Amino acid sequence: MKRKIRFRDLHGIVLLDKPLGLSSNAALQAVRKGIFQAEKGGHTGALDPLATGLLPLCFGEATKIAGMLLGSRKAYLAECRLGATTSTADLEGEVVLERPVPRLSDADIEASLAKLRGRITQVPPIYSAIKIDGEPLYVKARRGEAVDVPSREVEVYRLEVVSRTDDTLTLYVECGSGTYVRSLAVDLGEDLGCGAHLTALRRLWVEPFREPAMVTLEQLQAALEQGDEALLPLLLPVSAGLADLPAIHLTAELSLAVSQGQQILLDASMTGRLSLFADDGRLLALGEAVDGKLCIVRGFNLAPDARDKRPL
Repeated sequence: MKRKIRFRDLHGIVLLDKPLGLSSNAALQAVRKGIFQAEKGGHTGALDPLATGLLPLCFGEATKIAGMLLGSRKAYLAECRLGATTSTADLEGEVVLERPVPRLSDADIEASLAKLRGRITQVPPIYSAIKIDGEPLYVKARRGEAVDVPSREVEVYRLEVVSRTDDTLTLYVECGSGTYVRSLAVDLGEDLGCGAHLTALRRLWVEPFREPAMVTLEQLQAALEQGDEALLPLLLPVSAGLADLPAIHLTAELSLAVSQGQQILLDASMTGRLSLFADDGRLLALGEAVDGKLCIVRGFNLAPDARDKRPL
């Protein structure tokens, strides 16, 4: 008889180095159920099984900011093979067209890359998790359905060659939410006249985790075997996900007002999103300053534990 997991109330973020071949949801469940036994969890944007690298996992109250992290700026290292187009835009699909790779100068490649920088229109791969009529595209594709995938605007901040051979390019990609690197590879290959597909992808960082101290499943499992004293320090506080926002430290009176949902006044010069900390250092809320008033975007129900505090 399978032993029932006794889940526990945990709050925080794990910066997982997702392994090759595992879906993002499978990685989440392996960490949530098998290691931390957390009651509630979610990830902040799927990585394909082919991809490796940073997958922030949010547990407990941290799931309230998962959507914000999902929309954050990200960076990847992408390897593309020129001369072949596949059904899935990566090496997992069947080759549907092969073309000779022309002699390409650095200037030729740069000219094609320049067209893919900035605010561009992109058609997502048909083998993707985007839903049409409530169903993921990859499900429709596996049934052989002909689907008209709508294009959308995405932001590509940086797109540069890191290294190259006669038929491969390794690219550094820095982009906004919703950008498909597989589609970048396809569009680049078409502009170069030979086609291309993605052969490897590694996510390097997600804001605000620009220099992430990632942990592997093996490291988490080893910490689990040593007990909570080794495991829990690998769980970052919820406030780590708001580290790029200005922090406001409230008095006891204002902390109580915010916790009761009351609106408070701020300096009129303050604008945008803010992280709000109670008088005891606890992360209290995610707020937004509008016309000198503070609007609560998300409140957090965290115990006054040092792991969820920012130094006063």
